[in-house]
Amino acid sequence: MRYITGIESYSGRKKTAVTLGKFDGLHLGHQKLIDKIRSYASDECESVVCAFDMHRESLMTGRERREHLENEVDWLIDQPFTKELREMEAEKFIEDVLYGTLRAAHIVVGTDFNFGYGKRGNAQMLLEYAEKYGYTVDVIEKERYLGTVISSTYIKDALAQGDVKLAEHLLGYPYGLTGIVRHGKQLGRTLGFPTMNIEPEENKILPRFGVYACRVKIDGKWYDAVGNAGIKPTVTDEHRRLLEVFVYEYEGDAYGKEVTAQFCDFERPETKFGSVEELKDNVMQDMHYGERYFAARREKNGE
Repeated sequence: MRYITGIESYSGRKKTAVTLGKFDGLHLGHQKLIDKIRSYASDECESVVCAFDMHRESLMTGRERREHLENEVDWLIDQPFTKELREMEAEKFIEDVLYGTLRAAHIVVGTDFNFGYGKRGNAQMLLEYAEKYGYTVDVIEKERYLGTVISSTYIKDALAQGDVKLAEHLLGYPYGLTGIVRHGKQLGRTLGFPTMNIEPEENKILPRFGVYACRVKIDGKWYDAVGNAGIKPTVTDEHRRLLEVFVYEYEGDAYGKEVTAQFCDFERPETKFGSVEELKDNVMQDMHYGERYFAARREKNGE
């Protein structure tokens, strides 16, 4: 896959099958669009995902999106939502960008896709200009889960409730984050359970602050873990968002390493305890919860 920032950097010479949108999370609805452009890909036609960056709190960082799409499509274009793009008339976008630059032979969009100044362009407009500019248009119906349309907003609402299992159903993969293990106050080490503080990227959404069963990948290997997403109110008033995890069966030094964590199950909300001893007692309960959760999971999966 070739990755570029900005449509103006596109240098492909073949015809393309293009899908456009925010693609925040690359959920099951997005995956329908991507599957369709992949079906058009051939020696004469390349698949292109154009993802608009809105600079908001997001389910997925640009890097995560790139990693998810690696080996899936031919091109990924991260397109900043610039003033020029916001003010471009819809037909000019079709003529200059889709037809002129991207050489689109197939355009794949969702039913609610809008583009151009004042969002005057939509799927119907793409269909109206298809013959003039020589492309086909596929307007893909929304994917639903238990009757509800899958959307980034739906997933964000699930995460805000701590419902990471629902989020996984909607995404098609476990929700997680990647970050650097930072030094903390090492309180967990003095209490007998050393933890890692994983700092997410600034705009990356954390699920509801609380304790979760997690999976953590360190140096390419996955470990079971239990972790607290939040600001650790019992021991600090910094209001610094972190995922603090205790990783079962890991004895190495992970400081400064980049690790990935996935959220598997919600146990309880984050709590400000009255003392460090009360905190320790509850963390011990959290660790036992994690052990029970992963034992049941392994039994269910026949491991």
